[in-house]
Amino acid sequence: MNEKAYKTMTNVGAGNLAIGIIILVVGLATGILAIVNGGRLLKAKSDLIF
Repeated sequence: MNEKAYKTMTNVGAGNLAIGIIILVVGLATGILAIVNGGRLLKAKSDLIF
């Protein structure tokens, strides 16, 4: 019985680690894109005429 619990804990731990890494990478990429697009908007602000 203990073996099954340890195996389950190992699988869950590895899965959580993988999900955490994926979320970190996606969050970092999203943040970089937001900064780049914000900079482009600020740069193009002077070209707008209302």
